[in-house]
Amino acid sequence: MDLSFTDEEKSFRDEIRTWLEENKPKEKWLPMDTEIGFEQHRNWERLLFEAKWSVPNWPSKYGGRQCSLIEWLLFEEEYYLSGAPGRVNTNGITLLGPTLFEWGTQEQKDRFLPLMASGDEIWAQGWSEPNTGSDLASLATTAIRDGDNYVVNGQKTWCSRGAWADWIFCIVRTDPASERHAGLSYLLVPADAPGLTRRPVSRLDGEPAFAELFFDDCLVKVDHRLGDEGAGWNVAMATASSERGLNLRAPGRFLAAANQLVGLYKGLLEEGRFISSELRDQVVDGYVAAQAYRWQVFSKASALMHGAKMGAEASYMKIFWSELDVDIHATALRLLAEKGELVAAAPDAHSDGNWMSGYLFALAGPIYAGTNEIQRNIVAERVLGLPRK
Repeated sequence: MDLSFTDEEKSFRDEIRTWLEENKPKEKWLPMDTEIGFEQHRNWERLLFEAKWSVPNWPSKYGGRQCSLIEWLLFEEEYYLSGAPGRVNTNGITLLGPTLFEWGTQEQKDRFLPLMASGDEIWAQGWSEPNTGSDLASLATTAIRDGDNYVVNGQKTWCSRGAWADWIFCIVRTDPASERHAGLSYLLVPADAPGLTRRPVSRLDGEPAFAELFFDDCLVKVDHRLGDEGAGWNVAMATASSERGLNLRAPGRFLAAANQLVGLYKGLLEEGRFISSELRDQVVDGYVAAQAYRWQVFSKASALMHGAKMGAEASYMKIFWSELDVDIHATALRLLAEKGELVAAAPDAHSDGNWMSGYLFALAGPIYAGTNEIQRNIVAERVLGLPRK
């Protein structure tokens, strides 16, 4: 196995590293889930787009650089290691974008992809419903066709970026007599559509990271359906594969967190803090696990570039990165002891105080993108070949 990078890949990595160092914001912004912070991060997306760094792995006609999957992973590494702002349009460029490339008409690609890449249109994900839990196939929101429109009725909840987004991609039931996976369709819904009401939902830290959506005879154009009517489950599984696998959580995110954890450990030692061997080993475990995930993803990326498909292994990747994220942040809080309880705004918070907020967010990882309990069932049945209970 050759683990070295080509000269072209190294040059690509150096270019994005230099650009980020010269262009990333020097001041700390408000969280992207606040109204002001949302617009700050949207403007950052536009700056990335103008330099062709918003979606480097996309075709050039949509604002990308047509870089390879390996180069994209290197981009993600440099991005997170640089400490650049979070990406406010993650739902669009990493989840819906790949789905549009696979399932969208040419008209849909030309309409949505450029504005998605530039940050002019920010996307939210509208899948979960109050009574469906992790069982997406039991959703009840209906969309009945009436001429050139669907009339949508129902409710969605836990819609990421839903409080401020411009568009929402939703799964709805277009055949009200259908059950389970049949009769579902995938709709692209403008946030200002007639009959759509949004109600922000706050996270543990109080920021409105989510929203509830209420559809009351909401009109959505038929040509905003992605894929055929009734094919929504297949389209959704393309999005879910991106969500659980490489696209949503590339290794760079966890490499950066692991490096910060090591830096925290060293800093506390320099301050004269006693740290038990057990806690030291937990720091090492987090760093090693982040490196292991990195090389596993590069291995999978290489296979994909040679014609392989992303299958059920996306589920064990999702389990690994989501639990790794929790472990890294929990170890940091144990290192910080009583100061680990302080959020960033607290006057005595250690450093920038982001470990607590990061931990609170990490706790959602084993839940979103399909709970880890469901993912373990998928791994058992489709990867290990174990029988259903």
